[in-house]
Amino acid sequence: MIDVGIIIVNYNTKKLLLDCLRSVLANEGVSYHICVVDNCSTDGSAEAVREAFPEVEVIVTPRNGGYSYANNIGLRRFGFHDEPGTPPAPDAPRYVLLLNPDTVLPPNALADMVAFMDAHPEAGAAGPKILRPDGSLDRACRRSFPTPEVSFWRMTGLSFLFPKSKRFGRYNLTYISPDETIEVDSVVGAFMMVRREAVRDVGLLDEQFFMYGEDLDWAYRIKQAGWRIWYNANVTILHYKGAASRQRSVRSILAFYDAMHRFHRKHYWHQTITPLNWLIEAGIWVFCGIELVRNAFRPRERKGVASAV
Repeated sequence: MIDVGIIIVNYNTKKLLLDCLRSVLANEGVSYHICVVDNCSTDGSAEAVREAFPEVEVIVTPRNGGYSYANNIGLRRFGFHDEPGTPPAPDAPRYVLLLNPDTVLPPNALADMVAFMDAHPEAGAAGPKILRPDGSLDRACRRSFPTPEVSFWRMTGLSFLFPKSKRFGRYNLTYISPDETIEVDSVVGAFMMVRREAVRDVGLLDEQFFMYGEDLDWAYRIKQAGWRIWYNANVTILHYKGAASRQRSVRSILAFYDAMHRFHRKHYWHQTITPLNWLIEAGIWVFCGIELVRNAFRPRERKGVASAV
């Protein structure tokens, strides 16, 4: 049984993908197998990986079915099953890692994250500190669930005005030092290491989420199953972020707000009073409209979902 099964979903990010693979393959100290699931790219990504890294498995999908769809193909390849509670194949890896192609890992990242998971047997999933090219923290790498209250603080801008407030800064935990290892509600799918038994307990990703929100939904279900989720500040990786979504910025923005809508409907609708539900729904689509207008006036290199530009 290998330590880590690594799934990298790619869509037209050939150069970044090759850089990512080069950094992953420099890792030592744990056993791993890499499966690139290419979401019907047109830039020659699959051919380039096969030529440069013959040890990497490549699966080309017949269509771009989204992030969850492609990751689930990789999870099934590693022996996991859709139905929660179904034991994985005997040779399924101890951990699976969802990894974005626009990330770069240091040589110790995999071994240190596996050691962290081994030392925290209650952890169903964990993620590292993630920095962007300018050195700033990718705030999505440690999050609280977007409950109606947390979403309200974020949508009204109070979370940005008072980032050090425990009440207003809860979504991105901006009141806690990024150098502190803490238990969180969710890490981000750009680097999300999940324990084999947690995947067994909750099944695969929900393919109703095309892109965005699927990691939050998976984390929510993992915690509901009794596992904990950790942000490990002792491992740092680089994330260019938004490389694929910028290519279809309008579709990405629509997918982002659709994910918010789906997450609320799935997890909070039935425990929230009806007037507030309709207010939240209206707020989501109003903000979507504003974001589409703002995106239309951004320069090409900054188009896309606001959190990724």
